[in-house]
Amino acid sequence: MKKPLAYLLLLFFAIVSSMHAGIARGKQDTSEVSDLIIRGFDMRMTDPSQAANYADRAFNLSKKLKFQKGVADALRLKGLSENYLGHADKAIENYLQALDAYKLIPNVLGEVRIYLNISSLYQNVDYDQCIDYLDLAMDLYAKKKLDNKDILASIYINYGNVYQLKKNYTKAYANYRKCHDIINQDDNPDLSALVLANLGIVESITGHQGKAKTYLFESLKLAKEHEYNQLIAQINLTLADIYTGEESFDNAEKCLDEGKAYATLLKNEHILQTCRFNSYKLELKRKNYEKALMYLQDIYRLDSVTYRSRNSAELSLYQANYKQEKLRTEKNAMLLRQRYDRNKFIGTIVLASCLIIVILLLVNNVKRKAETNKMLTDLNAEISTQKDNLDKINHYLEEIIDDRTKDLQLKNKKLSDYSSHLSHQVRGPIATLKGLMNLQQEGLVSQEECIQLMIKCVSEIDDKILDMSDMLHNPERSNF
Repeated sequence: MKKPLAYLLLLFFAIVSSMHAGIARGKQDTSEVSDLIIRGFDMRMTDPSQAANYADRAFNLSKKLKFQKGVADALRLKGLSENYLGHADKAIENYLQALDAYKLIPNVLGEVRIYLNISSLYQNVDYDQCIDYLDLAMDLYAKKKLDNKDILASIYINYGNVYQLKKNYTKAYANYRKCHDIINQDDNPDLSALVLANLGIVESITGHQGKAKTYLFESLKLAKEHEYNQLIAQINLTLADIYTGEESFDNAEKCLDEGKAYATLLKNEHILQTCRFNSYKLELKRKNYEKALMYLQDIYRLDSVTYRSRNSAELSLYQANYKQEKLRTEKNAMLLRQRYDRNKFIGTIVLASCLIIVILLLVNNVKRKAETNKMLTDLNAEISTQKDNLDKINHYLEEIIDDRTKDLQLKNKKLSDYSSHLSHQVRGPIATLKGLMNLQQEGLVSQEECIQLMIKCVSEIDDKILDMSDMLHNPERSNF
């Protein structure tokens, strides 16, 4: 008895231990996903290719674990990485998938981030679309009453960027200042470096070169401290423009060389194209026309306009294709769901039919049991009645037996008394007979006298016997 109980206890503890181990392993795996995503975000501006690798690893692990938030964050990180690599089509593909994943969870903050990221894609190719997505982000942020200063600052910085590109520098500067005021309250080097760089660009465009360089050098310092390679390249391009305007050609060339180096490291063709254009402007300012012609200003400008319109169309086309594919997927899912529901309905009907049959059988069985129970109850009642009758008969027989026993006892007593009385009554005459016989043998009594006396004794004996017989058979003569 003790051994099976011990085995059961060991089995119970083993199951509990395995459950705890599974839970701990699940937590460890999701922590690994979070760690990969954090490392990827840290690398997105330093080495976007490596950030994309982290995103892929996080995505695959999240799919394996069915960790939906991990899937959404990994897709967003992949979109950011592709954007920094200059692959707008791949970026928006991952952003749209991430948006669907965030809506599925749901995660409103994730949705706001995606709208913000998509607005960045349209920033250089379609200003109206960019502002539309920023409005979506801001409306959702306000509607859900979110409290995330980094997100709010990012929305303002993107508003500033698009207004700067639209050459509305007043609005651009106002939004940058809002962003700057927010992040001054927090320690966020990413946004600080970005907003300082953008404030420097606006100051440079509006002719305040001193303030511009102050902002840009402060931003460059932060960017180099945290290895934001793309931002370093962009700041160098802006500084090169300022130095070119000031005819500080050596400083301009130094900035351009550094910008090209970082753009080459990032493999960002858009920044490299901007570097070529800035180099053309530098050589033109130097009046080095032969070298300036090598950069083919007119062709570059034409390519830039074509690039803008082409990318805007490609992004819009991809969104349309993605929506169409999503509708097709939803339609297929609906058909599968309808087929599943139909099969489920048929299965339910079959199961219901089986249940009805089982219920009918059970009802029939219950009825049969009820009838059987009724028959058994009736039979038990009849047996009880017969038992009562037998008990009465037995009681009656016991009374008869008692009466007969008493009668026999009485008769036995009478017989005993009769026997005793008979022997006493008969014994006297018989003794007389024996005495007469002895007297006759001795010759003391004559034969005739002896015979007369003997006849008298016999008559007396016969009378006594008749009298005793009468007494025995006559109940009225109960005493002797």
